[in-house]
Amino acid sequence: MTDSKNGLTYADAGVDIDAGNRLVDLIKPMVRATARAGADAEIGGFGGLFDLKAAGFQDPVLVAATDGVGTKVKIAIETGLHGTIGIDLVAMSVNDLVVQGAEPLFFLDYFACGKLDPDATAAIVAGIAEGCRESGCALIGGETAEMPGLYKDGDYDLAGFAVGAAERGTLLPGRDIAAGDAVIGLASSGVHSNGYSLVRKIVETSGLGFDAPAPFAPVMTLGGALLTPTRLYVKSCLRAIRETGAVKGLAHITGGGFTDNIPRVLPKHLGVRIDLSRLTVLPVFKWLAHQGGIAELELLRTFNCGVGMIAIVRRDAIDQVLDILTQAGESVALLGDVIEAGGDNRVIYDNHLDLAM
Repeated sequence: MTDSKNGLTYADAGVDIDAGNRLVDLIKPMVRATARAGADAEIGGFGGLFDLKAAGFQDPVLVAATDGVGTKVKIAIETGLHGTIGIDLVAMSVNDLVVQGAEPLFFLDYFACGKLDPDATAAIVAGIAEGCRESGCALIGGETAEMPGLYKDGDYDLAGFAVGAAERGTLLPGRDIAAGDAVIGLASSGVHSNGYSLVRKIVETSGLGFDAPAPFAPVMTLGGALLTPTRLYVKSCLRAIRETGAVKGLAHITGGGFTDNIPRVLPKHLGVRIDLSRLTVLPVFKWLAHQGGIAELELLRTFNCGVGMIAIVRRDAIDQVLDILTQAGESVALLGDVIEAGGDNRVIYDNHLDLAM
């Protein structure tokens, strides 16, 4: 074939294959560090492999979840702080798996950008690998897409896909959830990865830059504080499920807050009564509420307000579950009870959030 003297190349179109290959070399050790029984966590093939038998399962049911990190990624882009957004990506999917009683097994990521920066992208993947290690799942594959014209230089987006498994008959929520069961809250690390369109609007109206000291955490910049990664609840919740047999249901508090997420794991005739005075509201939510003038019910339906996971447990096992979760590093509080409830109003709030600054 005769080369055209002025022939275009893929690089001329804005796609740098060499940068992609450099990225693969950078991330291979990170990916390898996530290996676990069932997966060697090597990348480079056309598909990732997982051996359920080697992982110790006898009669497994697979559970899959996929998610992104929403507009929180805009703060990472604007601040240049990319190191923890990958943890968020993993957490948003694996926390959904454990809600169904499943152990996360493997994870795949999708990264799309306008122009590939191997070093910045490697920092993102390092966070993904850390999230996988902390939740016990292998990073077995992914896709990096450089798409000039669709994304501006510097912009990127993330998506993640996780698969877990549980032995048949052990999936949550249990069919025995009943009025009188206890509702336990597990503390969040901050805003997690929901509500960031409102967060960014509030920051804009405050006049503060992301490099300014955070009003609710002055030792940190505002951008750094708002990028606090989503807490991973996998190991603590799996331990409570397996060691007590008393966890009947879990609810990951994401978009929709308590109001929309808790009913998802309850039978249609049941609801919960939550005592808001027992909930420790984190300083970031107090600042957002005051700065944005957000009404209490809107706050409860948009943010986690300080509780990232809800556990529904047998009343006679409250102390046992609280002890195990505490030993596993969680901050926990008894928030209320499961109640009989009809109609659309299935989350009843007593008292009010402590929003005093």
